[in-house]
Amino acid sequence: MLPNLSHSTSGAVAHVPVMPVEVGDLLEPRPGDTIVDCTFGAGGHAARLEPLLRGNGTYLAIDRDASVAGFYERFAASASVQTRFCGGDFALVLRNMASTGARAEAILMDLGTSSMQVDTPARGFSYANDAPLDMRMDATSPLTAAEIVNTWDEREIAEVLSSYGEERYARQIARAIARRRASRPIERSADLVELIRSAIPTPARFGQGHPAKRVFQALRIATNDELQSLRDGLEAALDVLTPGGRIAVISFHSLEDRIVKRFIRDAARGCTCPPGFPVCVCGHQPVLRSLTTRAVVPSVQERCENPRSASAKLRAAERTQAA
Repeated sequence: MLPNLSHSTSGAVAHVPVMPVEVGDLLEPRPGDTIVDCTFGAGGHAARLEPLLRGNGTYLAIDRDASVAGFYERFAASASVQTRFCGGDFALVLRNMASTGARAEAILMDLGTSSMQVDTPARGFSYANDAPLDMRMDATSPLTAAEIVNTWDEREIAEVLSSYGEERYARQIARAIARRRASRPIERSADLVELIRSAIPTPARFGQGHPAKRVFQALRIATNDELQSLRDGLEAALDVLTPGGRIAVISFHSLEDRIVKRFIRDAARGCTCPPGFPVCVCGHQPVLRSLTTRAVVPSVQERCENPRSASAKLRAAERTQAA
């Protein structure tokens, strides 16, 4: 997700969504459409997309983080179309929509964390502030990052850090975690950052980026089961999109983008019969048409104005007529 929160001249916090013009151009919502915003956040993209419905349509906002309620209420109060809010994992909401026959012409997924989460120290998402190791997007979820580092098997932790954080020193860090927790629990972010620094070689502490960045990313993904939610959400979105409907996904790291890229590629593929077959027997038809040959990235100007947008990649596709 990671849209930025910048401060206006009056000191008020202003929400800055990533690539809002590009999202609007690719989704191309029309009057009467239903837009599903899978990660509403502070409503930055909603402010751009809702006016495109020109007073006729529905805007469905989804978010698993209950703290966005105030942002949604302000958005709904000024919207000129019907609005609804659904709290929870967007994959579950989309699946429920599909099961009830609900359909939409436009679906937006803006993945990852929001600035509200990262910039609220008590949430424990940031390695820059000392806070409890929480990292839950949904505060009612039972699993926290602290539980992972203090109770999961050392090999499981190493796998999480390697797979979700692409951390080069995953085994060393997992071993250090296991040693430290044997004497006392690791409950705060500052303790984990100190442990990471001590577990990796000295040159790596001064390399590109903060040495705890990949570990915190991996723990956050595991805590919120983000990648499985993305896979399930993409599958459910196919059943919700109307023929001609469009989906746009903004990702912020290679793991997410790889999943989105492969999903669109596979859904856009036609016949899957072996090359030697004289005629098609599989009957497979493309269910998506890619709208982005390559991932769309923020302009130089946007990256300068909103540094947190630098790693963003946007991909989009259109639902075909195939059942």
